[in-house]
Amino acid sequence: MRQTYAIIGLGRFGGALLETLVANGQDVLGIDISEEHVNDYRDIATQVVIADAQEDEVLRKLDIASFDHIVIAIGHNMQASILATINAKDLGAKNVIAKAENRTHLRVLTKIGADVVVQPEREMGERLARKLLAPNMLNFIELSDDYSMAEVQIVNPAFYGRSISNLNIRKKFGLNVIAVRHDGDVIVAPDSTYKLHEKDIVSVVGPKDMVDDFDQLTNNK
Repeated sequence: MRQTYAIIGLGRFGGALLETLVANGQDVLGIDISEEHVNDYRDIATQVVIADAQEDEVLRKLDIASFDHIVIAIGHNMQASILATINAKDLGAKNVIAKAENRTHLRVLTKIGADVVVQPEREMGERLARKLLAPNMLNFIELSDDYSMAEVQIVNPAFYGRSISNLNIRKKFGLNVIAVRHDGDVIVAPDSTYKLHEKDIVSVVGPKDMVDDFDQLTNNK
């Protein structure tokens, strides 16, 4: 579905986000105080403007509240990030997603009303660490503080040829198997009689600690 986005801050994070959204057919307004950054995306974005989002009148003239999503992607200038977030919310922006540099910044952005706060560097570091510690966990998505979804590759021979019901994954781990990828084919909501094969990729959802335990067992050659 085509939606409208305003990205405030066209550094590495904001620029990459802008390019990806445009490549997927979305309407994107790019805003940055730097003429150099704006010029980098002039031929890519739907529209780009040189402006200081710390000034509420600037965002009012751009009708920021009319956009479906506003991303505050300002880098190391915490004051500018905070003021831009306050201005966007005060003007009635529906969904403000703000980038935080650290935990303190995250707490402030949350308290002033950002709908979603992200820490790209921290999240990337955690994802890489998890990949290094659990090489057979091919993908991991944090759904909340307690629950996650993961793709786990089966490399433990003890799992080969055993059905989902026989392994009793739901009772032992509290996990739901939502899909299995086998030889390039994806089986959504597999039947409990499905028997696992070597290097099958199993998508599970449930408590984080149980996802980790399941990964450890499937990795135990």
